[in-house]
Amino acid sequence: MDFIKTFRELTIDSINGIDGALLSKAVEELEALRIRGGRLFIAGSGGGAGHASHAAADFRRLTGIESYAIGDNVSELTALINDESWQDSYKFVLQQSRLNEKDMLLFFSVGGGDAAKNISANLVNAAQFGSDLGTKIVSVVGAPGGFLAEISDVAILIPSVDRSKLTPITEALQAYVWHMLVSHPTLSVRKAMWESVESNGK
Repeated sequence: MDFIKTFRELTIDSINGIDGALLSKAVEELEALRIRGGRLFIAGSGGGAGHASHAAADFRRLTGIESYAIGDNVSELTALINDESWQDSYKFVLQQSRLNEKDMLLFFSVGGGDAAKNISANLVNAAQFGSDLGTKIVSVVGAPGGFLAEISDVAILIPSVDRSKLTPITEALQAYVWHMLVSHPTLSVRKAMWESVESNGK
């Protein structure tokens, strides 16, 4: 069977399987975050770290929510990995940022981490730290049974019927999810450049 056709069909199936009610709940939580003047801290590892960096820029500019990607400061992050541990590096960033119950954590992860198996421990420990403080947690994951899915206030699952394509489809649609969120009329306070150009008839 043609790989391109199959991949496209699997991606469409996954995007159609995302729970719209959970997306709406994430919008509500983000709106409440902005109203109370909290900050949004975004995290992931690997592809999720790249998502976090891009999403932080979009949330800050397009929604007016003060947003940060936890892993963006390479000097700070590598110092913490060296001096403390990889497992607690994200947690330390949040501690130094004085994370509190007014803030929110947003995670991008394929598997969602596993505390017992020490998988994605940096995300697990950061999420547990936030949960202990009463910080709201939203995650966008590809696996329903991971730590993040269990601990999050809103866990948006990107379903996959073909586990052999789990990572590429999950990571592709994580970008879809955050772009939808920053474009939502409830949250959007500013258009991206090309939309602004089009609306001005240029």
